[in-house]
Amino acid sequence: MEGKRFHFRIRFVMALFLAVLVAFTWVLYDLQIQRGEDFLEQSRRKIARTETVDAARGEILDRYGRVLVSNRTSYNVSLDLSLMGDGRNETILRLLDICGEQGVSWTDTLPVSKTAPFTSTLSTASAGAKKNFEKLAEVMDWTKEKDDPDQLIAAMREHYEVDPDLSDQRARALLGVRYEAELRAKEVSYVAYVFAQDVDIDFITAVKEAGLAGVEIDPTTVRQYHTPYAAHLLGRVGLMDNDEWNSIYKDAGYPYNASVGKEGVEKSFEQYLHGQSGVRAVETNTQGKIVSEYWVPDKNGVPQVPQPGGNVVLTLDSKLQEVVERSMADRIAELASEDKQGAAAVVIDVQDGGVLAMASYPTFDLSTYVQEYTQLTQDPMNPLRNRATQEIYPPGSAFKMAVAAGALEEGTITKDTKVLCTGRYTYYKNRSDQPQCWIARQYGGTHGPEDVTDAIKDSCNIFFYDTGRRMGIDLIGEYARRFGLGEKTGIELYEETGHVAGPAYTESQGQRWYEGNVMYAAIGQENNAFTPLQLANYVATLANGGTHYSAHLLKEVKSSDYAQVTYQREPEVLGEVGLSQENLDAITMGMLQVTTEGSARTYFKDLGVKVAAKTGSAQVSSATESNALFVCFAPYEDPEIAIAVVVEKGGSGSTIANIAVDILDYYFSTGNNMETVEEENSLLR
Repeated sequence: MEGKRFHFRIRFVMALFLAVLVAFTWVLYDLQIQRGEDFLEQSRRKIARTETVDAARGEILDRYGRVLVSNRTSYNVSLDLSLMGDGRNETILRLLDICGEQGVSWTDTLPVSKTAPFTSTLSTASAGAKKNFEKLAEVMDWTKEKDDPDQLIAAMREHYEVDPDLSDQRARALLGVRYEAELRAKEVSYVAYVFAQDVDIDFITAVKEAGLAGVEIDPTTVRQYHTPYAAHLLGRVGLMDNDEWNSIYKDAGYPYNASVGKEGVEKSFEQYLHGQSGVRAVETNTQGKIVSEYWVPDKNGVPQVPQPGGNVVLTLDSKLQEVVERSMADRIAELASEDKQGAAAVVIDVQDGGVLAMASYPTFDLSTYVQEYTQLTQDPMNPLRNRATQEIYPPGSAFKMAVAAGALEEGTITKDTKVLCTGRYTYYKNRSDQPQCWIARQYGGTHGPEDVTDAIKDSCNIFFYDTGRRMGIDLIGEYARRFGLGEKTGIELYEETGHVAGPAYTESQGQRWYEGNVMYAAIGQENNAFTPLQLANYVATLANGGTHYSAHLLKEVKSSDYAQVTYQREPEVLGEVGLSQENLDAITMGMLQVTTEGSARTYFKDLGVKVAAKTGSAQVSSATESNALFVCFAPYEDPEIAIAVVVEKGGSGSTIANIAVDILDYYFSTGNNMETVEEENSLLR
């Protein structure tokens, strides 16, 4: 019995062993014979790498839904030198040859001239490029050579094993690419290296036909501009630099290769436009070809697919913006001045501070910004500067309404107070330079007795010399600031603050304040200086009865599919001036008479709408014409918009009134009556 059990156990073990052997043999057969080629291919694959995929950027629209900026598909070239092997120099040179043949430019920030004899270009490099160069030179032990371009190029040729027979020009181009790759390899720069941007199909075809390992061409999106206007407002998009990433976007969760708004609306509303990036896993074989890709799930198992940004709707009226820019260009060309003239104009909604148009002259075209960048930066007229928010100007007589408001409200004068204009202000008997009224200086005349309404209509300096002296500089400054002059307007763009004249500012400039300075401050001279946007908002505050609104460009934000409004911007009140209706009427009646009886009446006689206005001129140099200013609001009875126009070296403010007339004519004839009938099957934004 025991023997039978023993033999049974032996046979069972042998059978089990045989079964395992057969199974093992089958597995080996299956792995090596049946699916050997598949597993061999898989063994050649690299471990999947993850990459961040930027979301489509939101569109920018004007207040009526006209698209100003959208996206179009583009292709960028990037390099992976690890896939190029020992022939990376030859691969790069072949790529550079294709670039030359196709007219494609590439990224190269090595601060050395492109041709021999080599010279340093560090002085014209950006701050970020300078910092990167200094740091990499230290890391690579090029500190001795970095100040001598020839020695630096020689050291780099040796380090990167560049063919000694290669010409200086081709070697320099190759080293520029190696330099960019080294910045990333040594973690000097965390910004992704994009070799070339927005390449066309001919270039892509040439690269594909050349079969260059490690040269990757990836689809992306770039901004498409649907208007040549509002360049200073819209701004542009570009790859962030190290400083931007470290100081702003790193903590916000941005990948280091993201594109962000650089200026204007693109930068100000980055949080709405950018969207949510996705994360994709990509598997490649040893030749760098993609064999599979998928969206990486987050901790909750949800695939991290890019979420497009929101669509930003501005307060801007793009058609009105076009009218403003065209009018400035045309009217300035008509002025009989030999000086080169810059200008700015702002149109603002008096009921909420929304900017309807804001233009700076000269301007530029965002669609050709990259190609014309060098020319734009070297232009002495500085067309890249937004004069509407970044330039400050003495307001001249346009300041007189603020002085009048303060004097009336504080009881310094009443609406019936009269001051006798004799052509010269003689209150200060011991002054050798007793100031004159403009009418005496230009025509040898006088205004006679003037009340506040007359003084605004006639722009009588004597009235305001006396009123300002009686008020005192502190009260003038207080009311100027109530109107927002010398204060931030709240606009979402970068803006200069300007300054209100007074002892504090004068002494901060190392000068001495004298009692008599208040006279010049009261007529908008001395150290008063404000932006055109501040002037427009000041007049808007006066027009609506004294409510000082924050100026703004954002109207609302809509979801990426336009299905819902995700943010609605509400009017923001910054303060109240405190104007009685009687005092307000006395001031605005004088402004109305400027266009019906005064110096600007010729321009407004056929307009068809009543306009309250004030001209101004401010001398900035005895060798040039004065700056010309014109401010107004309309309609007089029920104000809707306020306008400020400044033309550098434009002379008298009345000479530029026709710019305001062009704006008002459009606004009250066609610009404020948008068509409401939509075409069939059109998308309602």
